[in-house]
Amino acid sequence: MQKQYMETGEIVSTHGIHGEVKVYPWADGPEFLLEFDEFRIGGRLYEVENARIQKTCVLLKLKGVDTVEEAMTLKGKVVEFDRTDVELEEGWFIADLIGLRVFADGEEIGTIKDVLQYPGNDVWIVRGKREYMIPSVAEFVKEVHIEEGYAVVQLIEGMAVDAD
Repeated sequence: MQKQYMETGEIVSTHGIHGEVKVYPWADGPEFLLEFDEFRIGGRLYEVENARIQKTCVLLKLKGVDTVEEAMTLKGKVVEFDRTDVELEEGWFIADLIGLRVFADGEEIGTIKDVLQYPGNDVWIVRGKREYMIPSVAEFVKEVHIEEGYAVVQLIEGMAVDAD
């Protein structure tokens, strides 16, 4: 089952004297966090008053957090966004893929343990009796059924990384 809220970063410090927090993003880049009007932090929804990039982080001014002391209570907390606030190109988040059972030629070959992100395409790390590196492209990924918990792939020689 898909989670409604997706983890996207961590509050690492405060900034200034007006209650801003500094978020280290776990997404592809800090620009992603600028798209949101609200975040869930510690189980509570916060409206974003202002957001801007500072180097590799994002400075957030959250409604109701107006002092350094209030901002300090959020330090170390995980920042989450509502998945319905994002339109995806592929239709899923990497977090949705982790743990999916993977089938090839009608047999289960393992589960997705990790997804490596490369400029050309992602690569799924599938572990079962063997370990596979499967490029996430239409040629090899035939079906993805997030809600049902499985994917169907086409294997070719060389995808098994632990081959004898």
